[in-house]
Amino acid sequence: MTGIKTTGEKRLVIVSGRAHPELAAQIAAELDTTVVPTDARTFANGELYARYDESVRGADAFVIQSHTAPINEWLMEQLIMVDALKRASAKRITVVSPFYPYGRQDKKGRGREPISARLVADLYAAAGADRIMSVDLHAAQIQGFFDGPVDHLFAMPVLLDHIAKTTENRDKLTVVSPDMGRVRVADIWSDKLGAPLAIIHKRRDPKVANQVSVHEIVGEVDGRVCLLVDDLIDTGRTIAKAAAALKANGAIGVIVAATHAVFSDPAVELLQSPDIDRVIVTDTLPLPAEKRWDKLTILPIAPLIGRAIKEVFGDGSVTSMFDGAA
Repeated sequence: MTGIKTTGEKRLVIVSGRAHPELAAQIAAELDTTVVPTDARTFANGELYARYDESVRGADAFVIQSHTAPINEWLMEQLIMVDALKRASAKRITVVSPFYPYGRQDKKGRGREPISARLVADLYAAAGADRIMSVDLHAAQIQGFFDGPVDHLFAMPVLLDHIAKTTENRDKLTVVSPDMGRVRVADIWSDKLGAPLAIIHKRRDPKVANQVSVHEIVGEVDGRVCLLVDDLIDTGRTIAKAAAALKANGAIGVIVAATHAVFSDPAVELLQSPDIDRVIVTDTLPLPAEKRWDKLTILPIAPLIGRAIKEVFGDGSVTSMFDGAA
């Protein structure tokens, strides 16, 4: 049967939502299989429907969906697909959400706010998911929101390998954290590259979305090639202001590396600033032609996710993929 790979008595099934079918196809290719044909559609009133064209009874199923805009629609579609697998007697269901939806709403910053990342985990569980797999969660604590295994994958090896091979003046490289919340991750980058670390201190107005003011730089960036690392780029305002601050403080180059290219407007315009020399991201989210430019590099994430799925399917170790850091 198409889309089902058998190992002894176990069957691996890859199914995909409609948000980023190219990524699902690439992941399936990494596993020497194909995506199960699915009848997925949207009715006139906006309701969603999904039915698999092949039996998934007893299968180890992986439901791939990239949560790009419109996120609510794609989240609901993934939940419906999980429910369909459960009712079709799949043995185990793993939600594969490379970019975890609502991941930035992981705690209460003020009174009367939701913790939406927890709500999403509850929705996955209610739909019938046994396991979650995601790449570079915005907050590691999200792993504790789901009452079951959560495979937290890291895109750092993918990004690091490319940067190590393509960056000139490696001896002048400084890793920069765009805010205090990303210092731990930036510090790991610093150790891996053998480069010093700098930190940008910023203040965000909790009442205004996507508004950030850069205040000061902790560390030496004068005469250095600065590598700004983050988990995601949304509107690009944080990164653009950080790059401008680095150049104003004597940086001779600014490279931006991030896992998730959300690229909400006006990100594409801001990231083409002369203060930014290169932007490197992965393809966890689809990027149409109008959101690409000559200084943007998009690295494939399918090999990483494919290997993780292979480890889960074979009851292997996902942690071993990251030298025990997962």
